[in-house]
Amino acid sequence: MPELCRFYRMIIKMMFSDNKKYHKPHIHDYYAEHIATVSLDGEILEGSLPQKKFTLLQAWMIMRENELYSAWNNAVRNLPIEKIEPIK
Repeated sequence: MPELCRFYRMIIKMMFSDNKKYHKPHIHDYYAEHIATVSLDGEILEGSLPQKKFTLLQAWMIMRENELYSAWNNAVRNLPIEKIEPIK
């Protein structure tokens, strides 16, 4: 599972060919003992995150929306995924 980005101790990943279970473009967020699958439109599909981390993730997703959809389009076609800038 390629890593897209890391910031504030969160690790954001996206799997290749990962469009069968949720049928929505999504990412996987890992923070401490929390794991969440979050759609690119901001819905938690599975798991959970502390509210402050989820809010931070949503802000990052809004700022990087075009890059995330581009990464998703590549991932479902098994093409290379570029890293995405973190929140600084």
